[in-house]
Amino acid sequence: MKSRKQKNGMDRRSFLNKLGASAGIAATLPAISILSNAASACADDIGPQGGRQRAEEAEGLRVHVAEFDGDRVPIPNHPDNGDEDLYPSHFASYSKCLKHNPTTGEVDPAAYDAFIGALRTGRFSDFEALFTNGHFGSTDGSKQRRLVNPISAYDYDLEGVDSHQFKLPPPPKFASAQRAGEMVELYWMTLLRDVEFSSYATDATAAAACLDLSKLSDFRGPKSGGQVTPQTLFRDSYRGCLDGPYVSQFLLKPVQFGSQLIDTRVQNILPGTDYMATFQNWLDVQNGIDTPAAPSNGTSYLDEGRDLGHYVHIDALFQAYFVACLHLLGGGYLANDGNPYGKVIDGGAGRHRNAATDPNGSLSMVGFGTFGAPEVLTLVCEASTRALKNEWYQKWLVHRNLRPEEFGGRVEAMRLGKATYPFHAELLNSGAMSAALSKFGTALQTQAYPEGSPNHPSYASGHATVAGASVTILKALFDGSQVIKDPMVPNPADHGNTLIPYVAPTGEPPLTVEGELNKLASNVSQGRNIAGVHWRTDANVANLLGEGTAISMLRDAFHMYREPFKGYTFNKFDGTTITV
Repeated sequence: MKSRKQKNGMDRRSFLNKLGASAGIAATLPAISILSNAASACADDIGPQGGRQRAEEAEGLRVHVAEFDGDRVPIPNHPDNGDEDLYPSHFASYSKCLKHNPTTGEVDPAAYDAFIGALRTGRFSDFEALFTNGHFGSTDGSKQRRLVNPISAYDYDLEGVDSHQFKLPPPPKFASAQRAGEMVELYWMTLLRDVEFSSYATDATAAAACLDLSKLSDFRGPKSGGQVTPQTLFRDSYRGCLDGPYVSQFLLKPVQFGSQLIDTRVQNILPGTDYMATFQNWLDVQNGIDTPAAPSNGTSYLDEGRDLGHYVHIDALFQAYFVACLHLLGGGYLANDGNPYGKVIDGGAGRHRNAATDPNGSLSMVGFGTFGAPEVLTLVCEASTRALKNEWYQKWLVHRNLRPEEFGGRVEAMRLGKATYPFHAELLNSGAMSAALSKFGTALQTQAYPEGSPNHPSYASGHATVAGASVTILKALFDGSQVIKDPMVPNPADHGNTLIPYVAPTGEPPLTVEGELNKLASNVSQGRNIAGVHWRTDANVANLLGEGTAISMLRDAFHMYREPFKGYTFNKFDGTTITV
């Protein structure tokens, strides 16, 4: 049998040296030689394997998993929406930080060509040249914002399916009814940032938003009876997302982190603090001119769009799911049936088995480094970097879709007579457009953040990809059918400064772990939209990309365990059941 160390005529050391010449990986070779020397030494370890046998088995397992991932998923084609080729001036493509025309706000053609050139080569030096050759909007490095991590689009990973094997459908076209509908929703999100979620049912602006969105021919947000309602407004259709309060229990309920107590109140931003309301300010941001930070104003529990937008402005991307995991671990919630040690996840104390709660739990062992709290917490966070690499490939190397603020700049430029663009009539005739003009005096899509969107393309959302990945890990690890204990909501009587018990209306289903995890992913994803930096499509497609990332991680991990593990069974975002 041919050695696993040789493939296509190249042994492993030659392969690593070849990689090292171009990517710096040769620096890892001393560690490999240490392993080799250690294998020939005497060992006092016991167990079914040791020495070279163990090293060969570990290597073979890694090769097997990599080959499985490479062969199981075909290499797809990656179609974009065609706008980059359709519009030679690239007004429908992402261009933040590059140099822009001071009249129309469209990207400088030479700057865009250099940008595409750098993406084609993937060379660090070519991205540096965008600044040194004057293709950025400013030559003052102390004021110029920078692109966010485009080179990670080319990175490899040692776990899960490779980024280039995931495929996203193209985003909506610039001139489509679907894109118009998403822009109408974004205008309404802007107009409702300072309205408490619990007030949507009685708020006149929310009622106008529901009516306006219901008239659109291709709006794909959730509806009830064919209509957008206050209960479906700015939500998603995943199981549980339309039940109960807007905000997930995992963003509200305080939780214990070891001996520390985590207060889940968030910093507030002053009502009406919106940015990019003039064309010149908008143009400066497109050119990458730096901006001051948004001022904070006290704290409260999450109860309105501006609070949620600020939460997802400065969060660590896995933060919400780490806190949710702490809640599930510390709140007496049970593991998924797939855990070979039983339904109770032990923190490492090795407590006795409760036969009533955990009749099928292990008689002699608890999980820890595997199937225990340390692994659970690690997996939830680990999924974020895998998901981001997969997402960044799509953003930079495939789609380069423009941000909502860029789209809003095109609307305002046409309103001011600076240029003409092929907007769908449903956008121009919408109630949202009229209401935004009346309130802000501009058709720009005003932003919750001074800098607007982060400096990477819109499609799809990084936050939403991480949400999809981390929530999928949690749904795999915990029993999603459990009912949430003692649900709470922000107290409307004191503007969310305290929490009060949530009493479900008669006939409403109870809040479940699965439903509130789905809602958590939706809250974070739609929170970025409410802030003005993403489209609905960005969020929904990214949740599914994150889900696929997590599933591929779990499939790889399946091969690594020694326990009698049959896999995890849980429900995907589309409601179908999967066993991994």
